[in-house]
Amino acid sequence: MTRSRPVPPSPSPAPLPYPVAVVGIGADGWAGLSGTAREALGGAEVLIGGARQLDLLPPECAGARVAWPSPLRPAVPRLLAEHGERRIAVLASGDPMFYGIGRALAEERGPEGLRVLPHPSSVSYACARLGWPLEDTEVVTLVGRPAARLAASLYEGRRLLVLSADASTPATVAALLTDRGFGPSRLRVLEQLGGEDEEHVEGVAEAWAHEPGDRLNVIAVECRASAEAPRLGTVPGLPDEAYEHDGQLTKRHIRAATLGTLAPAPGESLWDVGGGSGSIAIEWLRAHRTCRAVSVERDPVRAERITRNAERLGVPGLRVVTGPAPAALAGLDAPDAVFIGGGLTAPGVLDACWEALRPGGRLVANTVTLESEALLAERHKAYGGELVRLSVAHAVPVGGFTGWRQAMPVTQWSVTKPSSSDVSSHMGDRR
Repeated sequence: MTRSRPVPPSPSPAPLPYPVAVVGIGADGWAGLSGTAREALGGAEVLIGGARQLDLLPPECAGARVAWPSPLRPAVPRLLAEHGERRIAVLASGDPMFYGIGRALAEERGPEGLRVLPHPSSVSYACARLGWPLEDTEVVTLVGRPAARLAASLYEGRRLLVLSADASTPATVAALLTDRGFGPSRLRVLEQLGGEDEEHVEGVAEAWAHEPGDRLNVIAVECRASAEAPRLGTVPGLPDEAYEHDGQLTKRHIRAATLGTLAPAPGESLWDVGGGSGSIAIEWLRAHRTCRAVSVERDPVRAERITRNAERLGVPGLRVVTGPAPAALAGLDAPDAVFIGGGLTAPGVLDACWEALRPGGRLVANTVTLESEALLAERHKAYGGELVRLSVAHAVPVGGFTGWRQAMPVTQWSVTKPSSSDVSSHMGDRR
């Protein structure tokens, strides 16, 4: 089974004569640094960091000062190569390995090429001020990321720390909380943590009226749901009402069973073929923040609806590809799992999905038609796996009494792709 795959380092980087010193610095600047950190900065021939961070250093740090350009990430290998023969120190906000530049540097040079000297992170400072146990506090970063991703973390009673992109983020967070039914939540904005100008402001999301303050801020959220807020759980099977749809929706109980069979794990990727409303891909992504998914939908109106559902339910990272399968699958990264919810009888769809699936990956296909059911029965006979029929009935009024109304039964085929190299990777080879 494929697990989380960190970004590999650049191919064969030339070894540097000195390790890159990566020094965390806080709002308290030079005064808050340890002696070891000061020595690293004082001995550096090149100092790389944000303009604000470089301004915190005293004149005795005599190295050449280089401000990060924008965008930052593509500049990392270039600057390291440009100054590779000199002693380099890179400044980072707080802990360099916590949503910081340390990750990009480690990907480029490898951990052996770095000397990381962390400073307390803004999250550590915030928990110290609030009296919140760090291990029980969820952190959501909105730096370079859409605010909609916060929605996946909203649960009654949860404590969140939101890393702000800038001074406008608190108002954005307050508006999102109100829109998602969490308007009564308490917000505290902690600015310039650890510095001389540290300041805190607070209020309730639905009545937030504070003007933008300092751009260096962390938002503490104590989640409180309104009476009208929909209750969304952490396991698959969200209420059907959570989705905007035109009837093309894998219903709640079938969806829960389908996600259980797909078995998402951290870092894995899914193809949701015939996305409909996007419910399978969305709940796959909600399973873990490192999961990835692509929803393939031929109807442009439905594709736009999938995007709206993903935004609403806190997984704006869902990639939506508009077009018919199998043509729309070309060029996509190989998945760890595939769900086919529509278009099973389209020529080549099953074969293309199976061929692209990673060894050890899972394929799950659902259908309610006899024609597609016959196709799944044929594939089950040839390739094994599990063929089941899922049936759900709902209690409904029958006159003055209550009876059962049967929903259309769903036939589901699930199979794991062999990992052995001597087994054919193409389903059509055995037909």
